[in-house]
Amino acid sequence: ACPPPSKPIRAVQCSYYNNQPFMGRLYQWEPFNEVPEEQHCELNCRAEGFRFYVRQSDRVIDGTPCGPNQTFLCVAGKCASLGCDEYLGSGKAVDRCGVCGGDNTTCRLVSGDYRHSLSKIGYHRIVEIPEGARKINVTEMMKSRNYLALRSRSGTSIINGNWAVDRPGKYEGGGTVFTYRRPNEISSTAGESFLAEGPTNEILDVYMIFQQPNPGVHYEYIIPSEKPVPPQHPDHRPEEKAGHDGHEQQENSTSGRHPPRRPDNQVPVVQPPRREREYNWKMTGATECSASCGKGFRYPTFHCVRRLNHVQVSDGLCDSSSRPAQQEEACNLQPCPAFWDIGEWSECSKTCGLGMQHRQVLCRQVYANRTLNVHAGRCRHLERPETAPSCRPECSAECGMGVRSRGVLCLNNHISSLPLEGCGSERPADSQVCNSGPCENAIEWFTGPWSQCSAECGPGSQQRSVVCLMKSDEGFTLMPPYECSSLDRPLSQQSCNLKVCGAKWYHTDWSSCSKTCEGGFRVREVRCLSDDTLSSEGCDEQLRPAEREDCSPEPCTPHVDENCRDQYFNCNVVVQARLCVYDYYKTTCCASCSRMAHKQTVRQGRS
Repeated sequence: ACPPPSKPIRAVQCSYYNNQPFMGRLYQWEPFNEVPEEQHCELNCRAEGFRFYVRQSDRVIDGTPCGPNQTFLCVAGKCASLGCDEYLGSGKAVDRCGVCGGDNTTCRLVSGDYRHSLSKIGYHRIVEIPEGARKINVTEMMKSRNYLALRSRSGTSIINGNWAVDRPGKYEGGGTVFTYRRPNEISSTAGESFLAEGPTNEILDVYMIFQQPNPGVHYEYIIPSEKPVPPQHPDHRPEEKAGHDGHEQQENSTSGRHPPRRPDNQVPVVQPPRREREYNWKMTGATECSASCGKGFRYPTFHCVRRLNHVQVSDGLCDSSSRPAQQEEACNLQPCPAFWDIGEWSECSKTCGLGMQHRQVLCRQVYANRTLNVHAGRCRHLERPETAPSCRPECSAECGMGVRSRGVLCLNNHISSLPLEGCGSERPADSQVCNSGPCENAIEWFTGPWSQCSAECGPGSQQRSVVCLMKSDEGFTLMPPYECSSLDRPLSQQSCNLKVCGAKWYHTDWSSCSKTCEGGFRVREVRCLSDDTLSSEGCDEQLRPAEREDCSPEPCTPHVDENCRDQYFNCNVVVQARLCVYDYYKTTCCASCSRMAHKQTVRQGRS
């Protein structure tokens, strides 16, 4: 194979035609791969910046990949598979043990569950992965506050060493690449895991950074049976700290989980040898949350499965003593919507006439199984109940400066209404400025503009910023999102569709005419392509451009001898009178008679 910076082989072959004129001009060519499977070994090139492609050659150079999969190569214009023995057409593949052409009979699956109870916080070595191991899978049986760590026997920390928690991702070590996965904090019930294809080129040690009771860790890997290596567990010696030497990952990104607490010392870790079981307990989900908001609880559910294929079987086939404990897990931690808690009305302040009565109205919110008094701004989505009825009109502003209005009438003896001018005296004001207090706690959601649609055609999405702000007389202050949790949050993402992804007919230029005179034909290739240049069936067949048309209809001019000329100006009369059959007129009107003879020959040929 060519080194990575090299230009793709199809691009190299298309570039050979950059200096060769096509239909009278030069183009820069690039590979066009959106062709049917049977054309994968043809050299199809598209003109850069144009919407047409040309089949430059019936076949690509031998050894050119048929497509993205490098195991299929073009040979003599046909696509052939490359076996793991690097022979075309051998059909050999690598089995689970890494043996080319093997049948998995030399494979040995090593698996087990680490359930040892630990007591002290820190690093504990739980299993050894031998050299040559493949299909490595180390997974917590359920989510916990513990972390998994990985270190080579040579002392190099690979994942989560030196008291730093690495981000989920891919990490190289031991001759292979490990995929480190950490579950989502709220929605997932699965634990951490290491996955790698292998093979390893040295012994690796898996550690647990212990912080809470061990929920169990399942491990498995495959080794060739010629090299029987039983699963190695730590011996009865004190455990040294993992990652003290050679660790370069110092970023502590815990994704919201508690970072590992660092103890003063470590404890020895011993795991008794375990035999491989045919059935294992597997976490299959969780119970429903006990509350829809304000913090509830749920419990993981376990079922018995067959170890080799993870098919669920009767729970009676598994060892009930090894069934994982159902640990309580918090869920739906978001606060419940705030509400008005309304008290009882007090007794009226007077026993007769106009009096006043009061009641207590509080804005409250349920969070973490407790009902808390919160600021009234969180209940703004609800109409506030009245606390003390009065005849005084309300201020037009909920906070800050506003206007209070009232009606003004001119009455005669407090009964009949008169025009306002009838009262004569100075008219009372029908409005006045009012102050509803500072706006220091007016909290609401604010939105930014929508972004452009992610797709030029068809369904896409667009986003905008949504922030929680507190409005006061001094301006706006950015607040944590939970402060606005009682308000309806505006959408931060919505679907969009600028236009329908249509399909259009595309065609190459016309070929040269098959004849230069007397009726030939020329052809071109016509294809239906979508907006993203993929083959499509969405074009209107009635609008399909013609793939063939007639050309060069003009008659061919016969070759006339230079000495064959008309000696008279009216030789056309000789032709009309059909006198060219006579030798005299053939000579004196040679050119006209020759043209007539050629036309008769063409007519006879067509008939």
